[in-house]
Amino acid sequence: MLKRLFDVTAALLGLVLLSPLLLALALWVKLDSPGPVFFRQERVGRGGRLFRIHKFRTMVHEPGATGLPLTVGQDARITRAGQVLRRHKLDELPQLLDVLIGDMSLVGPRPEVPRYVAHYPDHLRKKLLSVRPGLTDPASLAHLDEGERLGRSSDPERTYVEEILPAKLRQAEHYVDHASLALDLRVLWRTLRALTVRR
Repeated sequence: MLKRLFDVTAALLGLVLLSPLLLALALWVKLDSPGPVFFRQERVGRGGRLFRIHKFRTMVHEPGATGLPLTVGQDARITRAGQVLRRHKLDELPQLLDVLIGDMSLVGPRPEVPRYVAHYPDHLRKKLLSVRPGLTDPASLAHLDEGERLGRSSDPERTYVEEILPAKLRQAEHYVDHASLALDLRVLWRTLRALTVRR
């Protein structure tokens, strides 16, 4: 209950305070390339329920396009605005809406697409899906260079499934086992600090 109250209060405050920036970014995305402002993708949420996550669109709009749900290195589909948004994680800010709605939390295991949730070990799937997914978590902080690492791989999906995903799941399990508001505050502080350093 306390975590949800904190999430709602912080998300609402964030949306209000950041509204000028969000509007400016939305306009930039719209003017930079044809297509919608938001990118919506199906993710697996708490209890295995599917929801559609909000992100600022960072790639060229290709209706009906299919492909891996991974961004690898310097992906040619990334727009000029998208390069900046991704570098500073600004494309994730619309997920404050998902927090407000109740699909996500500020801190929690990052939500995966069903394709990769299928690779979760049976003994971890129920545990990791017992909490709301988050905007950030310790695993995200440990893998800020994920795109570059996949870009160096001859088989990005195999590298993700066999190397990166298992490491993320171990860190996500540790978070779930030790979850508390104090831990969430530390993760949020580390996230802000990491993004500041990246800038």
